[in-house]
Formats: sequence, structure tokens, C-alpha cells
Amino acid sequence: MASKKPSRQQVYTLVVEVGRKAGDGLPDEATGAALMCYASGVDESEAVRETVAILKQADLAPLDVTGYGTEEERRAQGHEIDEEEQALMARALEENSVIVAQITPFFDEG
Repeated sequence: MASKKPSRQQVYTLVVEVGRKAGDGLPDEATGAALMCYASGVDESEAVRETVAILKQADLAPLDVTGYGTEEERRAQGHEIDEEEQALMARALEENSVIVAQITPFFDEG
């Protein structure tokens, strides 16, 4: 009998660029948006797949995903991570979920 392995889930910081889609909830004048997400996964690829799937279910149109790694990897790169961000990461890990922490709409300059 195999003993249950401890979870290998980690939380990855992702920025997802989305385009426009009917019912996406973005401001009317917006051309798209950037979403800062914390997503759990056994690796970054799984975290990206889960995030894209969930955003599509939410009527968003993911175009591009940039991964910034785990909390540990980000700290090694010199990123400052505040308590609020740590709490959101912990929640994503605990709930094995994707947390959208921030949405920044894009607007055409012209």
C-alpha cells in the first residue's frame, strides 16, 4: 500500500492579459485588462492551465500569461512581497484555487 504523499502544490504568481468578450465585466471603454493572479499547481504549467480555464469560465478572453514563479523564486529575484500578498498566496494554496488579486483595465490612448 502506498502511503499518501504530502501535497506538492505551490502557488505561482501570474499576470494574465485578457482581451474583450461580451459579458466580461470590464469597463465599456476598456480594450482589455491585466489580471494579477495567484494560482496553485504542482508546477507552473498546471497553474497556468487552471487559471486560463477558470478565466474562460468567467467569460474572460485570456490572450497571454506571464509567470513570475513561486513566492520563494520571487524573493530570490528581489521582489518585495507584503503581508496582504502573502495572505492571498496562502489562501490560494489552502483552497487549491486561483485568486484574482488585481484587475487593471487597458484603455486606448487616442
